[in-house]
Amino acid sequence: MKLAGFTSLLLVVASPVIAQEAPAPATAPATDSKLSIESPFAALVENTATKAVIDTNFPGMTAHPAFEQFKVMSLKELQPLSGGVITDEAIAKAATELAAIK
Repeated sequence: MKLAGFTSLLLVVASPVIAQEAPAPATAPATDSKLSIESPFAALVENTATKAVIDTNFPGMTAHPAFEQFKVMSLKELQPLSGGVITDEAIAKAATELAAIK
């Protein structure tokens, strides 16, 4: 009986997820486009140089348990959701360092 109740609860909770369309696959940024604080977080961590900027200015974010949920967002989009962890100063510093990458 408990298993049936759990299964029903799981179906109710999971049904909105099941009903959604699969997200479009992430595309790699064009080689001539510059990555910035407006770029999706996933694009920033795919590149070795920009990942180093992220790891330096925002330690632990690439290993965060919710990484899969926020990887499609930019740093600017993540900032209001970070509870003050992503500061204006850190974003400004990261923006400068990202702009310097060739």
